Amino acid sequence: MTTESPAKSTSRAGIELTGLETIAESERKGRPAGLFWPWFAANVSVFAIAYGAYVLGFGISFWQAVIVGVIGIVVSFFLVGVVSLAGKRGSAPTMVLSRTMFGVDGARVVALLSWILTVGWETVLTVSAVYAVDATVAALGGPSGSPVTKIIALIVVAGIVVIFGIFGFQLIMRLQLVLTIVTGVVTIVYLITILPLIDFGTVMATPAGPFALVVGALVFMMTGFGLGWVNAGADYSRYLPRGSSGKGVVGWTTFGAALAPAVLLVFGLMLAGSSKKLSDAIGSYSLGPLIPLTQPWFVIPFALVVVLGLIAGAVMDVYSSGLALLAVGVRIPRPAAAGIDGVIMVLGSVYVLFFAGDFFFPFQGFLITLGVPIAAWCGIFIADVILRRKDLAEKDLYDRRGRYGSVRWAAIGLLIVGTAIGWGLVTNGYADWLGWQGYLFGPEKGGFRVNWGGSNLGVLVSLAIGFVGYLIAGRSSIRRQERVEP
Repeated sequence: MTTESPAKSTSRAGIELTGLETIAESERKGRPAGLFWPWFAANVSVFAIAYGAYVLGFGISFWQAVIVGVIGIVVSFFLVGVVSLAGKRGSAPTMVLSRTMFGVDGARVVALLSWILTVGWETVLTVSAVYAVDATVAALGGPSGSPVTKIIALIVVAGIVVIFGIFGFQLIMRLQLVLTIVTGVVTIVYLITILPLIDFGTVMATPAGPFALVVGALVFMMTGFGLGWVNAGADYSRYLPRGSSGKGVVGWTTFGAALAPAVLLVFGLMLAGSSKKLSDAIGSYSLGPLIPLTQPWFVIPFALVVVLGLIAGAVMDVYSSGLALLAVGVRIPRPAAAGIDGVIMVLGSVYVLFFAGDFFFPFQGFLITLGVPIAAWCGIFIADVILRRKDLAEKDLYDRRGRYGSVRWAAIGLLIVGTAIGWGLVTNGYADWLGWQGYLFGPEKGGFRVNWGGSNLGVLVSLAIGFVGYLIAGRSSIRRQERVEP
């Protein structure tokens, strides 16, 4: 039984109607270098500066934080690049390509996880943009925390995000090109204006921390950056011609996504290490305290860039969340799926802005909890990309009776095992309802828990289980799939 048409790709009035279908040959265009623009724009957000405070909060030195921060950013976005390679080979959204590993119906499980994760990210980015607007108004002498300011900002920010999500790929790519240039230039000026705030002597005096905390900081960086995007990598490379350079796809995706966060993180580390006051300011999840740190004449341009950077990330999330919702099995047009996710994003934002208290720590708990199964899925997906020698069979991606089947239990089993072990090796104190995790660390006062309890080791273990397990379990089934005649 075929679940979707494998080769129907259309647009109307500038709105992309293509949903889960593979991209028609006539519509595959562009070069791998074009991937630099969307990935740079989506990750130039000053969130990376705030991560400087978070990483030093693990109790490690400046140089330890620089090393694990840059490695975590680059390696995690390299994984996004490899996932993007599958998009070029298969010309379909990421969650559709997962069907080669999990089966046409089995892949609905990971599509649901992906949908929840992307909706969560687009909500937090929207909330942060609203807080940034509120902080700008306060920096200019207006009221702080005004409900009117928040409502107006939410309407504008959410409206932009949802409109671009509905219009789809082509408009998003044009938007990200403009945002890359604007945000890149203004961010450089901002970094120059805050240089006088850095006390290099104090920064370098930060003591080193134990290896377990270094690992914890590494996992935190991977989860906060690339592992939050792996489930969407192929969504933006699927329009490339099949003959495009695979190395180019991986390289430009990794370079575009990792460049800005790596630079911004280093500046964030220097600011956070200079004084506790600066650390508290840049560590605010609202990003608002970053705005007054610059020169008065630069407040408005920088605030605009803060908001645009957050919008750029939210736009890509709402686009990918719409595709994930379709992959779960909801049968509606792609623009409608993006619209539904936009409504959920707005409702979530309203709750956080006007009814919830501190949401940053619960959100970190949410990221780590979903990061474990997503890491297992990522390991499986990367192994599949490495093992395959031929392009995917397009029609069979939509037919549960085809070579990829309905449910592939080897991948499902690895996802379950990786998640179960991974959750046992993370201690999630960010929210009370997540206190059950960490059950494999042993007693409360045991040496293993004391030394490694804060490392979030489970994310790396889950990634390894998925990767190594599928390299072993998936090899023979992939060879059988590739021997089947079209």
